[in-house]
Amino acid sequence: MHIESRDGAHLHVKDAGKGKPVVLIHGWPLTGDMFEYQTLALLEAGYRVITYDRRGFGQSAHPATGYDYDTFADDLAAVLDKLDIREANLVGFSMGGGEIARYLTRHGSDRIAKTVLVASVVPYLLKDDSNPDGVDASVFRDMKSEIRKDRFAFLQTFAKQFYGVGVISRPVSSALLDWTFTLALMASPKATLDCVDAFGRTDFRPDLKSFTKPTLIIHGASDATVPIKPSGKAAAAGIPGSTYIEYDGEPHGLFATDPERLNRDLIQFIG
Repeated sequence: MHIESRDGAHLHVKDAGKGKPVVLIHGWPLTGDMFEYQTLALLEAGYRVITYDRRGFGQSAHPATGYDYDTFADDLAAVLDKLDIREANLVGFSMGGGEIARYLTRHGSDRIAKTVLVASVVPYLLKDDSNPDGVDASVFRDMKSEIRKDRFAFLQTFAKQFYGVGVISRPVSSALLDWTFTLALMASPKATLDCVDAFGRTDFRPDLKSFTKPTLIIHGASDATVPIKPSGKAAAAGIPGSTYIEYDGEPHGLFATDPERLNRDLIQFIG
């Protein structure tokens, strides 16, 4: 189905199953389909599973503007409101964690039961005087330069780092890399570029106080895409009462490199 956002953009939504609702919010530059392993496990465990493609990605609308977290948060609100989802369990992967943070600040937690940040960019990635462990701005500039030069080559190279693929390490199959490339190709080039600034430069530290519901934070210790120190560890320190689980040796794309463990942890936390 498609749901119309507040500014008229159409969001592609999948809604399946019954039971406690779990809303899975995807990472850059993929689609809601990246949660294949989690969707199946959650459905088989008796949950209602909702995924949607962020504006500019997958089968959602590809507008020229609106690639900022206030708009993304309002899009999430539109999905929850139109489907009248209550007691939602929000799971945000990578840049999807930012939607959760900004949604809670802008829209409150009345519809929310629990929140989960998986390899999330929250609270702040950019290195500056207030965030010395962050990622240097040159990294984001280089990413955008490579995307402009040859988006297709960039996406293939990026996927290997995403899953921790090396000369010896092969945590995912070549077929899964191809699938990831296909999902990433569906994105608007404009959205792909603009979202580098959105997830790379948005400061969610003021939003941490909005996490008032039970929160689980999961991060791979070997994440080379979203380094753990300014993200997972900082989020755990900044969200009182949160539960923090570190996956030793896992890269950014742990939803596919260790799906069984992630699925178990999600189901145990959601209850």
